[in-house]
Amino acid sequence: MSALTTQHNLSLPAAQIAAAACTKKAESLGVPMNIAIVDATLYLLHFSRMPGAKLTSIDIAINKAFTAAGHKVPTHVYKENVWPGGPAYGINNSNGGRFMVIGGGVPIVVDGEVVGAIGCSTGTPDQDRQVAQAGVDAVMEVVEKSRRAKL
Repeated sequence: MSALTTQHNLSLPAAQIAAAACTKKAESLGVPMNIAIVDATLYLLHFSRMPGAKLTSIDIAINKAFTAAGHKVPTHVYKENVWPGGPAYGINNSNGGRFMVIGGGVPIVVDGEVVGAIGCSTGTPDQDRQVAQAGVDAVMEVVEKSRRAKL
């Protein structure tokens, strides 16, 4: 039995690459975004606010990333479960009200382990999700390039 575990975390350079990819996707959609990236500890690692992004969406983006990393699933999966009478009704009140059930939070999973997450907010839930996914895809490209370089 080991008394300690090893937890992998997203690095700052990888978060910066993800933020750049998110920004590029947001620009292609014509929607300025707040882009929050947390590591596996659920704490903020990187944040970007594009000019014109909604100020009220800053905390929403951060909390989407927090929720996606902490619960290990994208935030859009809660859509049908959080309505009154649903199995997860009221979950948004958990964690000091930080639990987000709106699309736009996507975990970054490497080899089955959540190493961080991206939360985006200002657009529609689907636009937010697309922007966050662009960042996740960019991180996964870096991971794959790193693996190929070691071969």
